[in-house]
Amino acid sequence: MKERLVKERWMVKNRSADFASICTKFGVSGVAARLMVNRGLTEEGEIEAYLHPSLSSLHPAALLKDAEKAADILAARLAERKKIRIIGDYDVDGVTAVYILLTALRECSREGADELVSYAIPDRVRDGYGINDRLVEEAIADGVDTILTCDNGIAAPEQTAAAKAHGLTVLITDHHELQEILPDADAIVNPKQPDCTYPYKGLCGAAIAFKLAGLLYQRRFGDERRAEKLLPFAAVATVCDVMELTGENRAIVSLGLAMLRSAENPGIRALMKVNGISPEQLSAYHLGFVLGPCLNATGRLSEAVRGVQLLQADDEEEAERLAQELKSLNDLRKQMTVQGVEESIRQVEEGMLEDMVLVVFLPECHESLAGIVAGRLRERYNRPTLVITRSEDGLKGSGRSVEGYSMFEKLTECKDLLSRYGGHPMAAGFSLPEENLPVLRRQLNERCGLTEEDLTLKISIDAVLALSGLSEELVNELKLLEPFGRANEKPVFAERGLLVRRMTPIGKQRRMFRFLVEDAYGRQLDAVYFGDAEEMEQELLASFGEEEIRKMYQGGGSSARMSVIYYPTVNEFGGRRTLEIVIQRYQLCTQ
Repeated sequence: MKERLVKERWMVKNRSADFASICTKFGVSGVAARLMVNRGLTEEGEIEAYLHPSLSSLHPAALLKDAEKAADILAARLAERKKIRIIGDYDVDGVTAVYILLTALRECSREGADELVSYAIPDRVRDGYGINDRLVEEAIADGVDTILTCDNGIAAPEQTAAAKAHGLTVLITDHHELQEILPDADAIVNPKQPDCTYPYKGLCGAAIAFKLAGLLYQRRFGDERRAEKLLPFAAVATVCDVMELTGENRAIVSLGLAMLRSAENPGIRALMKVNGISPEQLSAYHLGFVLGPCLNATGRLSEAVRGVQLLQADDEEEAERLAQELKSLNDLRKQMTVQGVEESIRQVEEGMLEDMVLVVFLPECHESLAGIVAGRLRERYNRPTLVITRSEDGLKGSGRSVEGYSMFEKLTECKDLLSRYGGHPMAAGFSLPEENLPVLRRQLNERCGLTEEDLTLKISIDAVLALSGLSEELVNELKLLEPFGRANEKPVFAERGLLVRRMTPIGKQRRMFRFLVEDAYGRQLDAVYFGDAEEMEQELLASFGEEEIRKMYQGGGSSARMSVIYYPTVNEFGGRRTLEIVIQRYQLCTQ
């Protein structure tokens, strides 16, 4: 059996707090109290807002610098019947932000809204990210008076200057980091501006669009709360743009999910239907890994305007047709991604296992999928990974990093090999001449500064919790901590030395395992493992031998033990509810 690809170190969090007081004050168990403390929540106000998010958790939009100024300009342009063009971006955040602003502006226009308010989204391959020269030129040619960006624009001083030189008004709403030179726009709404007093800096582009929409409704109808119907779309974007689910973002997603479960929007309902999602069971997972990717697929393999069209659909037949198109695109994207990942793994296994930094060349891979493939490899090998594809203008690449390795800084050290590059410590994009590829791979590895310890995956465990401490009541209580996501990760539990009483392959192709496990107190529970069953079986065989494997399969007499990281759940099947655990990681106990 080959050695595991990634070494792991399991560490239990050990934060201190007055757990008894938290349990008494908020009526939660000690487990829930510890989980909240592990997420940095110790003050009563923080815990109350965390457990009971409400619209009052949202900060006033007027606190955003230039938000009221932008709303005043837009209201005036609508009254004057001037043309407004929204320019978004091709990902979920950009698409939903366009929909939010388009809806608000058209509803706030007294008549002729369709011809007054239009939108444009850049083509990922042809244009790249955000507002560009072509979109500015088209706006000028179309007689547009005001450009309103969303989820982009903060890094576009040249395009802003070109538009203003032709007499256009430019309003920028964005959430990305500021560049050295800010655009000379008529208004910039971005909480990351140093002189912006908005108390929460972590909003996504669609959430900022939602804030501006509220101010528009206030000016037109005297009722800012008319924007609440648009909150679900800000929730989708917040999850899909991997924003921190803390503070105001947690409230946006929690409230937005509740609204989505009874969604009136035909497009969202149809997208849930074609993906087999029951609205009552909708979770942040579905937003990030099912619905979001469908909206993203349009920008990757087609035109992102199809995502906006789905959200705009006003009858069920049209919505279902568009939803099926998006799902088909996403299915194709998944198939292409699998092919790219498989070829990447082959390259790594055949010649890069000694490299600290993985540089993989996939000339036939669609350039929009390079980042996804890089992310999958980074997860598999826990190493900085760059995936490079062939494009019309040479090679294009996308990278995903690990903690402690700034991909942007390391690419800067090799900038003489690159045509363009940009990004941040954990992710980057770049282009380069093809002849420089071997040199880039060599230099990145020679200069990486990484050690084996740096590439050891550190797993933080919330609590060591015996099976005997689990109950259906605890599983239900954990739902209070949802939605899970970045900065509010799903809880991680562990238990040592579980005895494996029985092992059964499951699934159509028998690629998963169901176990019966027993803890030191004699409590037995079913456990399921959805990882690589073949690899697990090889490890079990190498560690315990054929006789122990036979006993596991027959369900009697096995002495094999494993320590596991798990999450408890309730399995509902055939009218029965059964408590079980889902094994996420495991270590075999051989001594």
